[in-house]
Amino acid sequence: MNMEIYFDGNKKVNANWNGATIKTDQPAQAGGDGTAPAPFDLFLASIGTCAGIYVKGFCDQRGISTDNIKIIQKMNFNPATRLIDKLDLEIQLPADFPEKYKEAVINSANLCAVKRHMQQPPEFDVYTKTV
Repeated sequence: MNMEIYFDGNKKVNANWNGATIKTDQPAQAGGDGTAPAPFDLFLASIGTCAGIYVKGFCDQRGISTDNIKIIQKMNFNPATRLIDKLDLEIQLPADFPEKYKEAVINSANLCAVKRHMQQPPEFDVYTKTV
């Protein structure tokens, strides 16, 4: 599996993946043009949206509408480490959501591949190659 990363002017860094272009930029205050999310923003969004696709799949399989379901992702920034040290995913369910599925919908969100990769991170090897 390979993803091609390329530079697209100023602070824009994009990725080609499976026929799609994933665009990133830096905000204006960081010298970018603010035309796309920053890479770290996409990383954070990938956590909640990944959980969301599992919640959506769970509900779709049971014929439960997701129109009034939201996931609120709360991130705690630790100023000492300058890293996010805690993430909460609050799944907001409508009052008529079946009680018997509340724990199961949490379990489905926990299947998220992004979360699982963070819990067992891959090795990184960064190197150069002259072409």
